[in-house]
Amino acid sequence: MRIFVTGATGFVGHHVIQRLLLNGHTVRCLVRKPTPSLARLAQVETVQGDVTTATGLKQAASGCDAVIHLVGIIRAFPQRGITFEKLHIEATRNIITAAEEAGIDRYLHMSANGASPDCPEAYGATKWRAEELVRQSQLKWTLFRPSLIFGPDGEFTRMLIQQLRFLPVIPVIGDGHYQLSPVNVDDVALGFVNALSSPQAIGKTYHCCGPDTCSYNELVDLIGQAMGRKHAFKLHHPLSMMLPTTRLMERFAFFPVTSNQISMLIRGNVCDPEPWTSELNIVPTTLSDSIKKALAG
Repeated sequence: MRIFVTGATGFVGHHVIQRLLLNGHTVRCLVRKPTPSLARLAQVETVQGDVTTATGLKQAASGCDAVIHLVGIIRAFPQRGITFEKLHIEATRNIITAAEEAGIDRYLHMSANGASPDCPEAYGATKWRAEELVRQSQLKWTLFRPSLIFGPDGEFTRMLIQQLRFLPVIPVIGDGHYQLSPVNVDDVALGFVNALSSPQAIGKTYHCCGPDTCSYNELVDLIGQAMGRKHAFKLHHPLSMMLPTTRLMERFAFFPVTSNQISMLIRGNVCDPEPWTSELNIVPTTLSDSIKKALAG
């Protein structure tokens, strides 16, 4: 199959493309500017375009058999035109329209575990509204809702490893007891690719979590132990101090976190991975093995 992929240059996109190629597919990637690393790959074609504008998307997707839409952001910068509404909702509407006009009916969509009509943060709320566009389309769709994605080239994974490598004390937001079920990025990629050949996956929404659940504190300890650090000393920052400071500073790009990201983090990120793993033939990577792979990478 020839697969049209958006978000190909991102963290998950890189792994999805590798898995598609391993399974014998050819790939056409939509990119905003020339990307030599993709262009050098055999069986990968790149076309320039922008998901936030409908211009040229039908032509870019024409001749493909399926769409994998991975575009998304975790932080908005409205002053630069980077908003959740534009990158989650408008982009999804444009890609759905392009797929329908190009005669493509199979569509796989990256959402998030926190997507909900009642989500208080714009991230989860716009992810839900994008899902609604998918559900209302005429496409044969599958939705994926990953939890925290863990991998050697992931921003969150790199941050934790660097903190444990270079800082004597690890900063932790709040009490660190909030629960996480990190999912390996290669498992996420495999789920997308296996869904392409699974009629059972059509019309399904899959929650994608890892097989192990731990607190943030425990995750820090597990990574530290894998690095040979017996004791990872932690400095817990009370929310009563963190949130006012973050609300004041989050408009600046250099500030590492937003108040919405803090709210989502302390709410936890867990789910039941069984339907996703069993229906799409995935043997989920344990958290211990995910950590080993991240450190080796």
